[in-house]
Amino acid sequence: MNETLSPNNKLKLWVGAGLLAVLLSAVVGFLVFSNVCPCATTPGGFLFGERVDTPVTDWNTTTANQENLCQLQIWVGIRPHSINLNCMATEEGELFLSCSVCDRKYWAARVEADETATLRLGDLVYPVTLNRETDPEIMDRSFRARVLKLQHTDLDTMVTPRPPLDQVRFDRWWTFRVTSRS
Repeated sequence: MNETLSPNNKLKLWVGAGLLAVLLSAVVGFLVFSNVCPCATTPGGFLFGERVDTPVTDWNTTTANQENLCQLQIWVGIRPHSINLNCMATEEGELFLSCSVCDRKYWAARVEADETATLRLGDLVYPVTLNRETDPEIMDRSFRARVLKLQHTDLDTMVTPRPPLDQVRFDRWWTFRVTSRS
């Protein structure tokens, strides 16, 4: 039996194949984009790397203070959103994220209490929880860790200018406490 497709069925087949090709291209493109970004000011998607499932209780044992920038991934609706930002470990081993003029940042407005996130330090990816810190004493301790870290950041790769050692915390500076979820 020789069955041929009607012109209407051929059109449906071509439209369906075209839509499938566009969808597949979008998914592959997003995965490639996720592998390249976040870039300087362009947010990315998924953060890839070797997952660390061992709980981190002292962030000084990681490369947080050696990395020029950390990368953070949160979920915005149904899509991942990742960015580059400064992170710093305090002498006590706590980890904080630095966010200047944070009230204007897209990602910060979407971080709720106990926000589930992913943090990449170098090639390592950590499952973490974020909480905005509002206690002025803890914010000052976090800011001090930021100032100290930036004293040793490679000048060729610095994004944030090196602050003076006596720099005081900015009014519109926010910090988020990072806690290991492993």
